[in-house]
Amino acid sequence: SEQVAACCQSLNRATDHPTDVKREADIRHRIGVKDATPHQVYESLTTVDGLAAWWTTDTKEAGGVLQFRFLQGGFDMKVLEARPGEHVRWEVVDGPEEWIGTTVDWRLRQDGDYTIVLFEHQGWREPVEFMSHCSTKWASYLLSLKSLGETGRSAPAPDDVQISNWH
Repeated sequence: SEQVAACCQSLNRATDHPTDVKREADIRHRIGVKDATPHQVYESLTTVDGLAAWWTTDTKEAGGVLQFRFLQGGFDMKVLEARPGEHVRWEVVDGPEEWIGTTVDWRLRQDGDYTIVLFEHQGWREPVEFMSHCSTKWASYLLSLKSLGETGRSAPAPDDVQISNWH
């Protein structure tokens, strides 16, 4: 119909961007952890033991910087914000070039029987192939976090899902 065509044309104009404008890209995911409180999920995001239980068993903290190591390498995160049961924000201060200067943001809220986790890895300079890989890996680790909260079982590295030849 004419209304649908007009709507699509309007939407296309609204999403057109000049080719010379550089835009940052973000990875975004949403999960719900059933029967876990925001405080319980927050503990899994803010303690070395909690992080090691769902993300990588090789997790340490030194001088306010979280250090995460994997078979393929690792990265360091500086904690920028931590509001119990609500919000956690990190800045990547060391690791792969594409990650340095990006931020990892976790927002938590209760919704019925679920703690909703809104996750963003923000500020990628461009949506490169490595970003696609990392998005899938983040999703697998978020499912590990969900499983930890719901069943007490998880799959942190090095026992995580190998998604490709990059692991």
